Amino acid sequence: QVQLVESGGGSVQAGGSLRLSCRPSIYIYSGGCMGWFRQAPGKEREGVAAFVFGGGRGTYVDDSMKDRFTISRDNAKNTLYLQIDSLKREDTAMYYCAAKAWGCSGSSLLNVLQYDVWGQGTQVTVSS
Repeated sequence: QVQLVESGGGSVQAGGSLRLSCRPSIYIYSGGCMGWFRQAPGKEREGVAAFVFGGGRGTYVDDSMKDRFTISRDNAKNTLYLQIDSLKREDTAMYYCAAKAWGCSGSSLLNVLQYDVWGQGTQVTVSS
C-alpha cells in the first residue's frame, strides 16, 4: 500500500520554480517528522529539508539550500510541500518524501536513517 504520495516534479528551465507535494496516508504523531531528500544519478541520497510535528514543531532546511528551498505544510490538506526557486541544473534529481510517525531525533532530521517510510519519488529535471 502506498503511504506517501509525491507529485509536482517535472522538466523546467534553469531559473524556474517548482513546488513538490507529499501527502501521507499514515498518521504522523507529535514528535514525528517528514522530510524531503534528493538523489542525483551516481550520487548518494541527501537531505534537503524536514518538518517536525507537534510541540517541537519546526522546519529545517540544509544550510546550503536555505536560499532557494522552502518546506511547508498545509494542515487542512495534510500535505507537505517543498518549494524550489531559482532552479539550477545541479538540482536535477529524484526527489523523495520520507516520514517517521513518532520519535524523531532533532539532531538527525536530514539523515536518511531517521526515516522508515519512503515515497516513490518525483523526478525534477532542470535544463539550461
